[in-house]
Amino acid sequence: MTLLPSLTDLLSQLRQPSVRDLAWTLLSPPLLNHTDWPQRHPLTASTWSLQPDALADWLQRLDADNHRLTQWLSQHSVRRLGLYYERLWQFALQAAPGVEVLAANLPIRQHGHTLGELDLLLRDEQGVHHFEFAIKLYLAQAQCSGLDPAHWLGPGSRDRLDIKLGHLLQHQLPLCKSPHAQALLATHTPSQVQSALWLAGYLFYPWQHPCSAPLGSNPQHLRGRWLHHRDWPAFSAQHQGLWQPLTRPAWLAPAHVETAALWAPQQLQQWLAALASDANAQLLVRLEEIAPNRWQEAERVFLLHDHWPAQPAS
Repeated sequence: MTLLPSLTDLLSQLRQPSVRDLAWTLLSPPLLNHTDWPQRHPLTASTWSLQPDALADWLQRLDADNHRLTQWLSQHSVRRLGLYYERLWQFALQAAPGVEVLAANLPIRQHGHTLGELDLLLRDEQGVHHFEFAIKLYLAQAQCSGLDPAHWLGPGSRDRLDIKLGHLLQHQLPLCKSPHAQALLATHTPSQVQSALWLAGYLFYPWQHPCSAPLGSNPQHLRGRWLHHRDWPAFSAQHQGLWQPLTRPAWLAPAHVETAALWAPQQLQQWLAALASDANAQLLVRLEEIAPNRWQEAERVFLLHDHWPAQPAS
């Protein structure tokens, strides 16, 4: 379900972190193949889908001068990964030929009470579309088959794949059909509005506990592994290389690091020793050299405190 497979290698050519995240947002595959609501790539009817070289040129120009993207992102808080992901989509869709953004983050209210928010409303040659976006990283619980979406938790154990899907399919997407939403939408377009979702991210599999992907998942989904802190010595002995953590804002596109920013093994050991026993989930990547002074992520793992999941989502 990758819309533009010919651009798969473009990420390795881009250098600006925000532009790489933007390209990842547009090019990465969805987590799921099958859902109870339509799943539609927002660029489906853009001429970029027929002329991928034009999209590549646009991204490369941004990589040479990312001022417009930086300015756009600075207009609103993007501290939460989900908000950052939405703002990247908004920026791209406003620039996409053949796409008109009608509204973004549209609140639906009843007697002053907010019922919810529509992530995006756009028009293209195939009609008017309401989109709900989500970027998620889910980890399969150890000793589970993995087939049931309930087996997949967020790194903080407060989120679960089946719960997220339930909220999307039973609340966020149907909200567009509510009387209050219909009245508001009529002020933006006379056309019938079609709702769709786009759910992207990574699935992380437990180290030493093989399991299946959740039912309905995309075979091409992005993936990693996870392990408890106590397992790091054994894991790193089997998976040697240059490892270092990523800050949360850098969790989207595969990491890209210059030689001067590489961590020495001693720095990593000091960082690991300083981790609190109940530290939040940490994302680490193994880096490989792809060109002089350029290192790229080869794999990623979540490192979790030894009692994870202490309080599974319910």
